[in-house]
Amino acid sequence: MRLVKFQRGPENAQGVLYDDEIHVVGDWRAGPAELAPFTLGGQSPEQITALLGKKPERVPLAEVRLAVPFDPLRKIICVGVNYRDHAGEIAADAPAHPILFTRSLDSLVAHGEAVIKPRVSETFDFEGEIAIVIGRQGRHIAPDAALGHVGGYTCFLDGSVREYQRHALMTGKNFWRSGSMGPWIVTTDTVGDADLRLQTLLNGEPVQAARASQMIFDIPAIIAYCSRWTVLQPGDVIATGTPGGVGSRRTPPLWMKPGDVIEVQIEQVGDLRNPVESEA
Repeated sequence: MRLVKFQRGPENAQGVLYDDEIHVVGDWRAGPAELAPFTLGGQSPEQITALLGKKPERVPLAEVRLAVPFDPLRKIICVGVNYRDHAGEIAADAPAHPILFTRSLDSLVAHGEAVIKPRVSETFDFEGEIAIVIGRQGRHIAPDAALGHVGGYTCFLDGSVREYQRHALMTGKNFWRSGSMGPWIVTTDTVGDADLRLQTLLNGEPVQAARASQMIFDIPAIIAYCSRWTVLQPGDVIATGTPGGVGSRRTPPLWMKPGDVIEVQIEQVGDLRNPVESEA
């Protein structure tokens, strides 16, 4: 299943995308989708099928604007330095424990919307990532039980402002509208192989590529570690880190600039595509 959150005129809703048609789940709601709940991300395919009913309302994808498939009451946790080739290119030892930080919802945009290069810096870098969405609540989760807590996967662009990242990690990772997530969440029953292949493209040219199996800390280890310090709730998102190839470590550096198009592709999941614009 591909789970989406979307806007049509002054209303928003959530649903399941089949080909180019959305089957609406639940009622339409007034107001911006970004502020609305997104409950599908934390429900099982069986629960979603029951909510759809026999004759759901159907809406063409072309008639709506997709929103970030996230509930604003949930957490966005990000893992840093989680591929050995990325650790190597930044001349860092492989960490003994996952390096974590958080992102705010207003630092992300949806598929198709512009990510914003901030006016205060030219060092706007790309980091394509595989993100997991928690489907079942848990605390102190054992690694061998962790995949049972995954509800789905989505594409994640951890846009980073390197100059400000040297000031503070939180600052460089949370510039307004500097990253993206989506276009949808793909449920685990749709993903046949969890060793997902990730690729990042800048203006159609591949700049990063890796598989989930190349992570320093695999997905079960990340979930287990995060659950030690917080209760993981259905709908929480964990971005699992970026592989080597980032722009800041190239000669000369390769920064995102207005007019560029950045894409994060994950096999079996989707293609998250965003133009780059300058801050007004």
